[in-house]
Amino acid sequence: MSEIVDKAMAWTTPTDEQQKKIPIPTAIALAIGVLLWLGSYLGLVGVLVPQQVAEIAPDQKTSAIALMSTVAMIVSTIANIVEGALSDRTRSRWGRRTPWIIAGSIGSCLCILAWAHCTEVWHVVLADSVYMIFLNMIVAPLIAVIADRTAPKYRGTMSGVYALGTCIGQYGGQAFASLFLPVPDTGFIVMAVMVLFSGPVAALFLREKSTKDMPVEKITMQTFSDNFAFPTKGARDFYLAMIGKMCIITSSFAISGYQLYILTDYIKLSGGKLQGYVTMISMIMMATAIVMCFFAGPVSDKIGRRKLPVIIAGILITIGSLVPMFTSQAFIMLVYAVVVGIGMGMFNSVDQALNIEVLPDPKTAAKDLGLLNIANNGGQVFGPIFASIVINAVGYHAVFPLAAGLAVLGIVLVSFIKKVK
Repeated sequence: MSEIVDKAMAWTTPTDEQQKKIPIPTAIALAIGVLLWLGSYLGLVGVLVPQQVAEIAPDQKTSAIALMSTVAMIVSTIANIVEGALSDRTRSRWGRRTPWIIAGSIGSCLCILAWAHCTEVWHVVLADSVYMIFLNMIVAPLIAVIADRTAPKYRGTMSGVYALGTCIGQYGGQAFASLFLPVPDTGFIVMAVMVLFSGPVAALFLREKSTKDMPVEKITMQTFSDNFAFPTKGARDFYLAMIGKMCIITSSFAISGYQLYILTDYIKLSGGKLQGYVTMISMIMMATAIVMCFFAGPVSDKIGRRKLPVIIAGILITIGSLVPMFTSQAFIMLVYAVVVGIGMGMFNSVDQALNIEVLPDPKTAAKDLGLLNIANNGGQVFGPIFASIVINAVGYHAVFPLAAGLAVLGIVLVSFIKKVK
């Protein structure tokens, strides 16, 4: 009987009483797993691929990046829903999440290696699309681990740990990738190796228990809707969190997605100075975000609030996004990096905890968190698309008020969430 109870507890989220301390192995798995997949991803789409596209189609580079991002968003949206739902229903001796994150790591690695040899814009678009299918095999199941294994009282801290890996991956990945601008082929290989290790290293620390005996509902019209469709019951706050998150991420990527072109075409940097500023901006944003990761999540747990830190973060992102509009001097991008770095660090540290607490149904955590991750993917796609439109229509200076306006909209939507303080 006790063995049956132990197995059942292994499959359910622990309560505050059951989990006496922070689950350190899970925290390590989350931090390293997200660092490796996100660092390689943003090193590619933020640095190496824009350079690749600029060489393939220099006169259509902004439009080509927008096209790639649009197709990637469509593919990623479908992949998030399907792969997250299948992860929730996976029963194996290695658990629900492990088979997916390992398969995703291998597939992503192979896609990146093929990506390096693209010679046409449509090759780049196709490579990115297939890559999205495999990358989301890592993303949706890994995020669900927080809901699987973390008691409510530690979710802010675990969200901060996830954000720590996110911040290092996001900013360190771009800075690291900038070192390979003179040798892009080597850069693609290094990014491929990074994502290859993401799943296995995370799995090593997770050590998921077998789910072969875990009950699973038979597929009916109702269960299909519950497991594979967008939630409809009690989902108001879920959608406010999703769209608010998308607005803030879109705001960030409207600028960071065109960072290389902003520095070359707006700030007028080139050569070694360009590479130096890419590195400095990334290092500043990473350092400020890391500092916030250590404080914002635990403070959120301490005060029992999720919305307030997210709203404050949005205000900082708004202010930082407006700063470069007033001058095209190079130093202004360093000011931008400090303010937005603090804001994004605070936002990422608490956002995952907020997301988990607005889930309509814990049984479909990976699918619903995968849907919420559409906000990440959508933001990373819509940011460059919106930026491309205003850059082509008005100029680079217009991208900064665009980003600020999107951040304000995100703040307003998050403030309307009711069931989370």
